[in-house]
Amino acid sequence: MGRAEDEEPPSKRVKVSSRKSGDLSKSTLLSDPASRSLDDLMARPLVCQGDDDVVGAKRVVKKVEFVRILAEALYSLGYNITGALLEEESGIPLQSSVVKLFMQQILNGKWDESVATLHKIGLMDEKIIKLASFVILEQKFFELLDGNNIMDALKTLRSEIGSLCINNDRVRELSLCILSPSQRVGQDVVRANSRAKLLEELQKLLPPTVIIREQRLVHLVEQALDLQLDACRFHNSLVGEMSLLTDHQCGRDQIPSQTLQILQDHSDEVWFLQFSHDGKYLASSAADCLVILWEVKLDGLICVKHRFSGHQKPVSYMSWSPNDHQLLTCGEEEVVRLWDVESGDCIHIYEKNGLGLISCGWAPDGNRILCGVSDKSISTWDLEGKELESWKGHRTIRISDLGITSDGKHVVSVCRDNMILLFGWESKAEKVIQEDQTITSFVLSTDNKYLLVSLWNQEIHLWDIEGTVKLISKYNGHKRSRFVVRSCFGGLDQAFIASGSEDSQVYIWHKSSGELVETLAGHSGTVNCVSWNPANPQMLASASDDHTIRIWGLNQVDVKHNETVSNGVHYCNGGT
Repeated sequence: MGRAEDEEPPSKRVKVSSRKSGDLSKSTLLSDPASRSLDDLMARPLVCQGDDDVVGAKRVVKKVEFVRILAEALYSLGYNITGALLEEESGIPLQSSVVKLFMQQILNGKWDESVATLHKIGLMDEKIIKLASFVILEQKFFELLDGNNIMDALKTLRSEIGSLCINNDRVRELSLCILSPSQRVGQDVVRANSRAKLLEELQKLLPPTVIIREQRLVHLVEQALDLQLDACRFHNSLVGEMSLLTDHQCGRDQIPSQTLQILQDHSDEVWFLQFSHDGKYLASSAADCLVILWEVKLDGLICVKHRFSGHQKPVSYMSWSPNDHQLLTCGEEEVVRLWDVESGDCIHIYEKNGLGLISCGWAPDGNRILCGVSDKSISTWDLEGKELESWKGHRTIRISDLGITSDGKHVVSVCRDNMILLFGWESKAEKVIQEDQTITSFVLSTDNKYLLVSLWNQEIHLWDIEGTVKLISKYNGHKRSRFVVRSCFGGLDQAFIASGSEDSQVYIWHKSSGELVETLAGHSGTVNCVSWNPANPQMLASASDDHTIRIWGLNQVDVKHNETVSNGVHYCNGGT
């Protein structure tokens, strides 16, 4: 292979079979730098030829870069002999001779020489040279301290590190290490004893053209797999592993599209429903003024746990506490009730004299609640019913939705017919989302990055609310002309958008592409609300004017349960 006969016999090379944290390097270095040189691991490179060559059908992959990445992967896996032979046969070195010298000097603790060599590598950015020199000299400083060479360490700090004129805060911290030896205990001592860790840090500082990033090939493969997942319109399962041998592709069978249960305990139009954060419960409310708490059993069947009565008007909105132990329910311009999930008891009733409450939500700490009020203000209470604060003005309108980001930084409400307000709970800073159409509902993503807004004109808009607010996608196809029809995020990693519709169907889109991937038929009236189980990406619930809730799951054959079954559908009427 190549000119292997002119080189050191491969049998004399040492293979590192594992890459533990104590190793001096995670790629091209042996575990004992004092007894081995870097050339023990790598064949001396031949003269590079064909640097401009490209490989692959698209002719965009540079051969030299590709071979270098392959060599780094081999060394990182412990295949040092094979990596050296690849360098030798291809004539393409993983690192230049200057870089190899630099790395060996680091391993041998030759700090002054390594700083001098650093200037010969060919770096154009003076800032990078200073940053790399700083971490090298910092290592020198710690090793001098560990050797009790206090005066030499002080000299290094003053004349070498200080002269770089960067990172003054860190320089002050190093000064404290001289004044107080206890400052050196812990992480700094470990770092001083591991020159391989220093090499890893330098690897991140220096350009990849100089030193290939560690596990670069693995990173590229992971990127390719992620892109395949993003491109897959139906990926919705954690089951199974992705293979490098074939391109990833899922089928429609990953989308919940079959009715598994029909829940029939409401006596009027079902307006709202929502799974708990842990997916163990489903709460539903209807025009019959009743709230039903359903329990999701281990086998996936859903049954009644509690019936909450007491509201005098239809219940239009609900909100789960952060720990799912309590549930807020809001009557239509009425009161907000707080329920205990385990006992089914009403713990407290929140109300304002002469005013109705229209929405509700929880502070992330679970100790305060927020309610939209019919006078367009938003109030906060503690759990005992003491009103803590009231934000006056056009903070909300008579739309039931109210959002609080999970970090507690922003409250989200509809402040005009076509405008959503995001205002800082503590900072009081405000951002707005301006739509051209009337807003009918909205919902926050669990990661607080996105807001899904349903509009009067039968469109659903996806807004990115991190940093500068921007519209990133639109979804259409569903029907809405008279009623409030709600949408939701869902599926694995919330990769899908689902919505109800006035044509009695449920619509599902792929969030990233905007492609309509499924429509679910079965209801006989408007589908008012949908909710995707956060703990089970293959369970979706829909609420309809036909007085029923449908539980959707994967297509199954011969679904069998202990109770009444008809065509694979489980009907639930009553029971606790």
